[in-house]
Amino acid sequence: MQQSFFDFIQQQSGKLLEQTLQHIGLTFISLLIAVLAGVPLGILITRKRGWAAPVLGVAGVLQTVPSIALLGFMIPLLGIGPQPAIVALFLYGLLPIIRNTYTGIKEVDPAVTAAATGMGMSRRQLLYKIQLPLAMPVLLAGIRTATVINVGVATLAAYIAAGGLGEFIFGGIALNNTHMILAGAIPAALLAILFDGLLSLLQRIQLRKARTTLYVLPLLLLLLSSFYLLPAAAGGPLLAGFTPEFMGRQDGYLGLKSVYGLRLRTVVINDMIMYKAAYEKKLDVISGSSTDGRVKAFDLVVLDDDKHIFPPYYAAPIVRQATLDKYPELAPALNRLSGTINDSIMTELNYRVDYLKQDPAAVAKDFLVSKGLWQPPRSGAKGVVRIGSKIFGDGYILANMYKMLVEGYTELRAVTRTGLGGTKICFDALVNDQIDLYPEYTGTGLLVILQEPRPVIDSLIGDPQQVYAHVQRAFATRYGIRWLPPIGFNNTYALMMRKQQASELHIKSISDLVNATRAQR
Repeated sequence: MQQSFFDFIQQQSGKLLEQTLQHIGLTFISLLIAVLAGVPLGILITRKRGWAAPVLGVAGVLQTVPSIALLGFMIPLLGIGPQPAIVALFLYGLLPIIRNTYTGIKEVDPAVTAAATGMGMSRRQLLYKIQLPLAMPVLLAGIRTATVINVGVATLAAYIAAGGLGEFIFGGIALNNTHMILAGAIPAALLAILFDGLLSLLQRIQLRKARTTLYVLPLLLLLLSSFYLLPAAAGGPLLAGFTPEFMGRQDGYLGLKSVYGLRLRTVVINDMIMYKAAYEKKLDVISGSSTDGRVKAFDLVVLDDDKHIFPPYYAAPIVRQATLDKYPELAPALNRLSGTINDSIMTELNYRVDYLKQDPAAVAKDFLVSKGLWQPPRSGAKGVVRIGSKIFGDGYILANMYKMLVEGYTELRAVTRTGLGGTKICFDALVNDQIDLYPEYTGTGLLVILQEPRPVIDSLIGDPQQVYAHVQRAFATRYGIRWLPPIGFNNTYALMMRKQQASELHIKSISDLVNATRAQR
């Protein structure tokens, strides 16, 4: 029976509470810093009017930078985790706070300020007793706007291991799990509504109470900021970083918990920065791919899956049957790659792309040339084939290889649509005729796309040929999609640690990791 949304919430209540606390903490740490910086800046430009346009202009430009790009800019400077997320959120919250502080003070009745000055008030007394209390409703409106912005943008912090409700959202997108998406999106929306409503009540305060609010508000923001520390205080000594997809898969963290009894303090992190984070000791355990070149580059060790929860992940192109029917010459061209890439070759190719930062197209061409498979492109006049890939190094490499094979051995033109994210996005694009083919893995087809029941999985998982035959039949029947022969390498999931740390803790297998975490509690 299919799990209901409320059953999912009940099952994930602990994780949901943790993510909500982290989300509140991230929002209000950044908001507190934005208030402490933005209010003085707003006051300053009321006194130095020539600075108003440049300061507001810079704050406005910062808010136009796409949030995911701003987070990306922060990573080389601050690494991963909460620091870059807090800085990015702080920059997003500056504009409404500076602008409303400036506007609120500027619009205080000049007659009131003149009377106060005539009574002998100093500029400091005028600011704290007259201008700021009278400007408080406008200033709070700016803080309301910054709060709502930060609650929304904070969901992106999950991609850089900062936690928050984005973990559920990105995991749900990767896994085609609507319950997970809603479990992150609904609380985030409710938090925005809740905090906006509470701040709207503060806007209606009387002048005398406004002076009290001036001192109480920073303390309230500081209290809410401390929420970020609560989940970390309750967690274990080892910190694991997993991709959104791995967090929600039965052959991922869910399986590790049910089969091994593994319990780790976890954060969601983007695959592109996960390996380096482990190398820099920001993470202790990561999920990864056995053929990823960064395992070698960052001196990591793959833990033995001694209870065999990770199924075989043999890569193969999956193609719309309608495309194969339309272009019969396509399959023979793609099949030229079949059986040519083993695990060690794929690891080396990934190493060149992921660590040495070489162009995937150049790496793909070098390999095809070495195997005598590369041919110059033909006319491409017969039609267009659209080749997709997930956002992993091997996906980029294989997509470029297939493009070169299609254009070298047929009269078709190939276009690549790489970096499509996780399994859900790629497979949905294939089913909905947005792409014609992409490289997929047999284990992913069995567990994530087909979502076969446990007895079926257990009967197949030990035999790679049976897994391939099953997904081949099921995809053809259910989706009209054909699995072509496997490429050769088995890119299975794996847990990884730094070699030195694993050696110090005497961890060689996942069971050893479980025992080590229990001993450290």
